[in-house]
Amino acid sequence: MASEPGQQSDPVVRPAVWETYGPADLSAVPVFAGGFINFGYWKSVDLEGPLSQDDRVRSEQDLYRHVLDAAAPSGGRAVEVGCGLGLGCALALEEYVPAGITGVDIHPQQLQRARDTNARLLAARPDRLRFVLGAAEDLPFGDGEFDCLYSVEAAQHFPDLSAFARETARVLRPGGRVAVASFFTVDAAPAHADRLAGLLDSFASGLDIARPVSGLTDALADAGLVDVRADSIGPQVWPGWDRWLARLWEPGTWPRNFLAAWEARILDYYVVTATRP
Repeated sequence: MASEPGQQSDPVVRPAVWETYGPADLSAVPVFAGGFINFGYWKSVDLEGPLSQDDRVRSEQDLYRHVLDAAAPSGGRAVEVGCGLGLGCALALEEYVPAGITGVDIHPQQLQRARDTNARLLAARPDRLRFVLGAAEDLPFGDGEFDCLYSVEAAQHFPDLSAFARETARVLRPGGRVAVASFFTVDAAPAHADRLAGLLDSFASGLDIARPVSGLTDALADAGLVDVRADSIGPQVWPGWDRWLARLWEPGTWPRNFLAAWEARILDYYVVTATRP
């Protein structure tokens, strides 16, 4: 169980995560146009024609909307685990009208960027938006503090899904919802980790961790959550992401191999949901 807020030491950040979200500043990479750091949900974008930066930003925002629709934050207190630059928190605050949004991130540099990026919103609504340093496995919050918890494309970095699930159950109030969007292997076949490391630099470097989606669904169920389900949204993610990458990378090269891994049924993108009884 986590300590009371203010009593925790700074979380330990894995080296690959520290570099990618600190000095390297992944949010500044052109493929993550607009400051959101996700692959996008492309259902409402025409993939047959040229893609604009507006299309790309819409895909990133729509991924958040898809997750937030499942998490149902309206009127309650919500927390985003792995908030990055906090643009998803800002979108949730503006469009879903929760009582409050807390963004938590493990990286102090990323957290400062979130505060800088959202400075005006923080000043205008200090009672409804905050950003806090913390790890997914040891959240710096009290028991039952939130009505919903969501996470967008961060769980692939969490070293301990069971600890994350236990913390999720702890900080949610009864009836609270969790929605997690991330990419996982389609099953627990042991060869998947090696195959992904051969295809994708992020798995070879240890930035992303190869685990089956059942690793998260089982962990949430073991933590006492109910109505646990995993829904694939791969068809709405991978083809659009690959079309966007085609502007900069040749077929069969990093990072376009995400599509190859999906087509080979090694990797898929899921939204995992559950409820705190």
